[in-house]
Amino acid sequence: MTEHAPTGSPFKQPKAVWAVAFACVISFMGIGLVDPILPSLAGRLHASPSQVELLFTSYLVVTAVMMLVTGWVSSRIGAKRTLITGLALIVVFAALAGTAGSITGIIDFRAGWGLGNALFIATSLAVIVASASGGFAGAIVLYETALGVGIAIGPLLGGLLGNISWRGPFFGVAALMAISLIATSVLLPKTPPPARRESITEPIKALRHRSLATTSVVGLLYNWGFFTLLGYSPFLMHLSPLRLGAVFCGWGVLVAIFAVFGAPQLKARFGTPRTLYGNFALLAADLAVIGIWPDRPAVVIVAVIVAGAFLGVSNTLVTTAVMSIAPVERPVASATYGFVRFIGGGLAPYAAAKLVEHYNPHVPFLIGTGTVVVAGLVLSTVHRALDAADRGEVEQPELDELDRFEREDELQIGAGLGNVE
Repeated sequence: MTEHAPTGSPFKQPKAVWAVAFACVISFMGIGLVDPILPSLAGRLHASPSQVELLFTSYLVVTAVMMLVTGWVSSRIGAKRTLITGLALIVVFAALAGTAGSITGIIDFRAGWGLGNALFIATSLAVIVASASGGFAGAIVLYETALGVGIAIGPLLGGLLGNISWRGPFFGVAALMAISLIATSVLLPKTPPPARRESITEPIKALRHRSLATTSVVGLLYNWGFFTLLGYSPFLMHLSPLRLGAVFCGWGVLVAIFAVFGAPQLKARFGTPRTLYGNFALLAADLAVIGIWPDRPAVVIVAVIVAGAFLGVSNTLVTTAVMSIAPVERPVASATYGFVRFIGGGLAPYAAAKLVEHYNPHVPFLIGTGTVVVAGLVLSTVHRALDAADRGEVEQPELDELDRFEREDELQIGAGLGNVE
């Protein structure tokens, strides 16, 4: 089967799509928001680096696990209510994190923040894909643009507000997300629940499909390297929150530019798998540079900023690959992929800090180098499927007996027929 997507600018969108995209920007700001204040948090709250890294772990692991139930929730209350619920939770828990008096309190509130983030992220991607003009590819570009802009602005805002007080970044996100909540409530039309209610086990069952499981593992592996860099490199630069914010802003700008412009051009010229092989090789080399010279702040700063280009390409192309070749509905694919990749992203910073405590700063970055190399090797096992997706060929899933029985049962109920072949 061949799927022809309409073409058009990904930036000519209805107001409702822009409202969700703006909320995505603020949501993704939360990922890099704490980066510039990690060293100062450790100092002011008398916490070890591994304790501080739990700010990433609690946030992203909860986000990952709760990705599994987002479709179940959305299919019962509708996409708009799911988005609003997620946004409201982020507002509440971000503000509570700003009021915490200990590192444990912030970690706990970041977990609640992750719950809201899961409800929002998985549903927002599905809403943008369904509502955006310019076709599926344009929707992914818009989504990754929001991710890149959010990742770029988050550290800068975190550095600016963190230079005043470590509480400032949390209150800042709460205020901005409240604006997003209002905009989404007003501009996004009411979305009734889908006709079919999603089972809570669908995202896990979807992993039995080889193409989705494989690309999800690729996401986990390269995100391990990604979040090792994002989570632990601030401790190697020895900079103030404001200067750390500037470094990660430069990094995020490259993420955005290469997600929006670099990835599509490279894909058009070399194809998805070949682009990703080269990109993973460059990202691995970049992590290796930090792993070899972690005691040279200037080297770490340059390597971190340059890594933004490689991560921008990876984010766009791996997300597009997952949504293109997964033989399940796109909301299910999004939840499954989010669950697997955020597990890697959540565990990597904490593991990095523990490895430094027990060994030295070289080890976590060299391990990150290895996981990115393995990501490329795993990707090669779905090379043909990715090439087929690039050509616009969408492979239909091969149903097993249980799938076939469930599909026939749905058709019988829907059509009122006695037998459906």
